[in-house]
Order: sequence, then C-alpha cells, then structure tokens
Amino acid sequence: MALGARLASLLWPALRRGLSTAPAPPPALDLAGIYPPLVTPFSLTQDVDYAQLEGNLRRYAGLPFRGFVLQGSSGEFPLLAPRECLEVLSRARRALPAGRLLLAGSGCESTRATIEMTSSVAEAGADAALVVTPCYYRGAMSSAALVRHYTEVADASPVPVVLYSVPANTGLDLPLEAVLTLAQHPNIVGLKDSGGDITRLALIVHKTRQERFQVLAGSAGFLLASYAIGAVGGICALANVLGAPLCQLERLCQEGRWQEARDLQHRLVEPNAAVTRRFGIAGLKKAMEWFGYYGGPCRAPLVPLSPGQEQELREAFSANGWL
Repeated sequence: MALGARLASLLWPALRRGLSTAPAPPPALDLAGIYPPLVTPFSLTQDVDYAQLEGNLRRYAGLPFRGFVLQGSSGEFPLLAPRECLEVLSRARRALPAGRLLLAGSGCESTRATIEMTSSVAEAGADAALVVTPCYYRGAMSSAALVRHYTEVADASPVPVVLYSVPANTGLDLPLEAVLTLAQHPNIVGLKDSGGDITRLALIVHKTRQERFQVLAGSAGFLLASYAIGAVGGICALANVLGAPLCQLERLCQEGRWQEARDLQHRLVEPNAAVTRRFGIAGLKKAMEWFGYYGGPCRAPLVPLSPGQEQELREAFSANGWL
C-alpha cells in the first residue's frame, strides 16, 4: 500500500469525528448516506405526473440510498403550488420502501409560512424538513435575522430540521456564525451545503464536533472532498442519474480506498457540472432518460435543451465512460 493511502486509511476515523478525540452525542436523526433530490415529473401539459414519480421510485428502490429529498432545487420546488408539493410528498411516502428517509423542502420567504409548510410536510410523511434560506430580502438577512428565523422554525417543527444553503440559487450563503449557533439547537440536526467551499465545510465539521450536527455535501462534484473532512453524506442531483456510482464512492471513502475513490470522483465531475451549473434541471431530466428513468419536460418558464446543448450534455457523460 502506498504511503499516502496508508496515512489516509489511518486518518479516516479521526476525520470522520471532525478531528476530535471525544465522542459526539448520537444525532437525533442519523442522516448518513446518499440522497437523490428527486425531480418532479411533469406531463406534456405540465401537470405533475404522479405515476411517473412512483415509477422512478420503484427503479431507485434497488439502489442503496439512505433516503430521498423532495421539494429541493432539482424538484422545481418554487414552481409548484403548495397542494402539489404535499401531494407529491404523500405519494412518495406511500411508494417508498421501509427504512428509507424522506426529507422535504419546506422553506418559504416568511417565518410564519415556513412554520406552516414544515408542519404540513411532517403531516404528509416527511422524516425531516430541509429549510432553504429566505432570500428575497437578502440584504436584510443578517446572521441575527437568520438565527431567529431558523430557531422559530425549529422550535415549532414536529420533525428535525436540516439547514439548506444554496448560494447559486439564493445569492445568499448561510453565514458560518449562524450555522455554528444553530447547530446547538436540539431540533436542528444538520446542514446541506451546496456552496462547495471545502474549507468552510471542514471548519463547520470541526467547530460542531461536540454537537449532534451532521454535514451533507450538496453536490457530487465535491463529494469525495466532503467525506475526507468529515461530512456524513451527500444530497446530489447527479444521484438521479448515476445513483449506483455515487453510492460506490461513499463506500470507497468509508473503506479508506482513496485511490479508487479519487478515480471515480474524477469521472463524476464533468457529468455533475453538466446537469447542474451548465444545463440545469433540463439537462438533469434529459440525462435521466438515457439511464432508464422518466425525466420529462420542465415546467415553464424553464425551457428544454437545444439540440446543440443536448449533444454537449451527452459528450460530458460519454467522455467519462458513462454512455
């Protein structure tokens, strides 16, 4: 075994504990694992296609996902009516195999609306609420304002709360000092961070090592790096398409097989960028169709890929051996 790989294998247990020798208390809800943030299937008339949602879930049931996320960015959450969100959630809950977690987005712009939606998703079957930062008045979203918002939501929530920072969509990074304060709340169990700043993630893991707080990578592009600094899993759009390889990457990291993990991570970077930053949800849904899932159209105002974009998307997968 090469020296670097041997050292990584020895360091892995410490990294998983956030470099702490003292055991952290067990989390109220163990989030460790890989989650696809499910797309919302639409028909050609842009109605929610519940049959296709259930069909995708049946196909995903054979993969070792820890659970699923609904009403995330990949699910076109801002384009759904509240009644659609809750119907999607209740249908998914009934279709899921036993033992799989279901996380549901419940973040709204007002604290009151977020509390109401969080209660509703819990009633519909969510095991935890994924609460995105309110951002319309982002200039007023100081650390103090966000701490108050999330504290009131967590105080009222009947299920555990997971913070959600996605600056590419909100233009707002959940401040580090706010995360560290909120990590002490008994009903806030973790953070999905899609920003990709590994230094920030490592600091959060380190600073919360005595709390029952878990960090989830928000993208497959930095999943390996996130595991190396102590994250417990990932909520990754690419898992809708390449779920088995992402679960394999998790397993390789857990076993300390770093060279194999690095080789696999390299093959995932370009496809991941293609279905997120480059071509967005339209690209993600198109790629799903190539791998046997239903992607279907996006809901307007999102538009489908052009023929040229579709070809570029296909090349991102084929050049890395996936097609």
